[in-house]
Amino acid sequence: MFCAIPWAKQTSSRENFLTAQRKYNPYVLDMNKITPSGSVSCFLSKASVDESALWHRRLSHVNVKTINRLVKGNLVRGLSGKEFQLEDHCIACLKGKQHKSSHKPKTLNSNDAPLQLLHMDLFGPTNVMSMGKNSYCLVITYDYTRFSWVYFLRTKDETAEILKSFILRVVKQSNHKVKTISAPRTPQQNGVAEKRNRTLIESARSMLADSKLPLTFWAEAVSTTCYVQNRVHIIKPLNKKPYELWFNRVPYIGFLKPFGCLCTILITSGVLPKFGAKSDEGYFVSYPSKFKAYRVFNSRTRIVEESANVECREHIPCEKGKEPN
Repeated sequence: MFCAIPWAKQTSSRENFLTAQRKYNPYVLDMNKITPSGSVSCFLSKASVDESALWHRRLSHVNVKTINRLVKGNLVRGLSGKEFQLEDHCIACLKGKQHKSSHKPKTLNSNDAPLQLLHMDLFGPTNVMSMGKNSYCLVITYDYTRFSWVYFLRTKDETAEILKSFILRVVKQSNHKVKTISAPRTPQQNGVAEKRNRTLIESARSMLADSKLPLTFWAEAVSTTCYVQNRVHIIKPLNKKPYELWFNRVPYIGFLKPFGCLCTILITSGVLPKFGAKSDEGYFVSYPSKFKAYRVFNSRTRIVEESANVECREHIPCEKGKEPN
């Protein structure tokens, strides 16, 4: 038997917005199983500090206020319907994001036509080469949706070929032509690209500090934070995410894992010894752009590989000195 709990508005009409099942004599309302909506956001149960910290790490150290906006607005699937909170500042965030001043958000976007304006910026060379021997990173941001792409280069002269390939791909995906590209060395136009670069670098720095992985994994950290930011960053005038505006569907984030967490990788190639181990140990480092899998660093083979057969150990903290050399 169920009981509908009415909500009396200021007008004479009444609306049922919560339903509880009767157990023995009283009605039991389990707040942990409530699916949040705009009308019941005040009934959200509070998540524990450990659960809040875990989702903070899963979402690439995104602001807790942003996570709560995703929950209250029911903007993504796979996120616990609770109010998240952190007792103190995340040390990794302070190491990666602390700065003197902040940029004011853009309240009105005048570029609403498909691919009307693209912002591009190349940063590097970095003082440490990535796992793929890259020293530069090209960041491309679509002005209207703020959807971003990152490409890693060994030298600057690779930029032209990457841009040609990128433009052909986005034109094919959107059925629209690229109209304008922001001018280089122009702060009035390139502010979006500069801010996006800072966001990616600070989040990557925070994830490297949290995971205790070597700096050679900086490209994987940048790729991961770009992947996550496209799905959780909220465009304020539209109250939507870049992924939602680009692909026309609400993103699912229930599969996200903390960067650098320990994992086991099922061995699917070669012949295993009769009583040999079926899995290798490694570290989760990023998400593939084309496949439903995880990119992991295999501690035995010493390479980054893609695999769908991965079990992540999210709740085991990373210890200094345990990461790959």
